[in-house]
Amino acid sequence: MAKFKLMQKSSNPADKTAPKKWYATPISEKALSATATTRAATENTSTGPTEMDGSCYILRRYAEKQLLQGHIATIPYFGTLRVTFKSSGAEKITDFHAGEMIKEPRIMFTPSKEFREAVINNLTFECGGVIADGITYGSVKNYRMAIGEITDNSGDDDNNDTGGDDGGSGTGGNPL
Repeated sequence: MAKFKLMQKSSNPADKTAPKKWYATPISEKALSATATTRAATENTSTGPTEMDGSCYILRRYAEKQLLQGHIATIPYFGTLRVTFKSSGAEKITDFHAGEMIKEPRIMFTPSKEFREAVINNLTFECGGVIADGITYGSVKNYRMAIGEITDNSGDDDNNDTGGDDGGSGTGGNPL
């Protein structure tokens, strides 16, 4: 389940008078440690956590070598890794100096079609609260109560449906 918080932001940051709209922003839970990950991933299998840990380390070393040699590194069943960067321009080819003009190198991950579809097609969404005027509210109902839109005994259900199209669960109109 993917959790999100609702935040009110300007619909056009360049225009201070533009109306504000509510946007979902992802909430990412803390990642498991490497040890906890290998234990969880190997649960109910014949593979031991230590074996998986070793395999992951070998795969990482392989990916490092591939990337440092200028190759795209394939991570079986997940996708690929590749190096990208930005560059300043030079008027003449003789004025180009890679060490000075290539900037912000980074590693980009591209998921495989199967991995991407397995995740995207099975996503559900849950509202984890609202952030308004620097205050975090635990739910849409709590926010609506705080601004006086509803009362505590109004019977309004806080079922993650924010009143918009598919504000609760499901992918709805998700273009991904």
